[in-house]
Parts: sequence; C-alpha cells; structure tokens
Amino acid sequence: QVQLVESGGGLVQPGGSLRLSCAASGIIFSGLAMGWHRQAPGKQRELVAHITPGGITNYADSVKGRFTISRVNAKNTVYLQMNSLKPEDTAVYYCAGAQFEWSRRTWAYDYWGQGTQVAVSS
Repeated sequence: QVQLVESGGGLVQPGGSLRLSCAASGIIFSGLAMGWHRQAPGKQRELVAHITPGGITNYADSVKGRFTISRVNAKNTVYLQMNSLKPEDTAVYYCAGAQFEWSRRTWAYDYWGQGTQVAVSS
C-alpha cells in the first residue's frame, strides 16, 4: 500500500521560512518523480515544484527563487524548502508521486498525500 505522509506545515510570518517533508512507503521511491502541489481556498490545485528521479527540478513562476525541492532517495523522502514566504503562499500543500506515461509523454501523478496546511500571516 502506497503512503505519502507530509509534515512541517504551520503558521509563519511573512518573510519567514518553512521546510515541508514527505515520507513515502510501499513504492519504489527512486523511480518516481515527486511534486509539491498546493490548493488555496477557492482556487484550483496547482503544481508548485517538481523533481524527476534524476534530480531535474522545475518550479511555478510564483515560487522561483524562493522555494527549493530536493529528495533523498535513501530516506524515501522529498522536501520543500520555502523561504521569503508571502501571504499568497497560504494553502494546503500536497506531496505527490508521478510515473512517466509514455503514451502521453508526461508525468502522471498517481499517488497523493493527505496534505499539510501552511498559513502565512502576521
């Protein structure tokens, strides 16, 4: 049974930092691309950061230069370091695992965690 468990969310002041962690089990973690998504109230879920099995990363324009995604395959864990947080970063953050779909030539997120709340407010 695949499980993704996020931790590290909380309340932080604007300009502050948080580090989210996501521990995976029940799957060959090193073969997955991993992503952090977020969903703010009244908005659609969006991809924030993505890392391939080989460590290639990409980010949403809104977080470039502030957020860093990384992974430690030996620990089956992916991280999201969030710096210079803004109120608009407030959302539930979800960890997700993706397998490559050759028919569509894209990563498909098949595995999801339960989410962790991040609130940025003074």
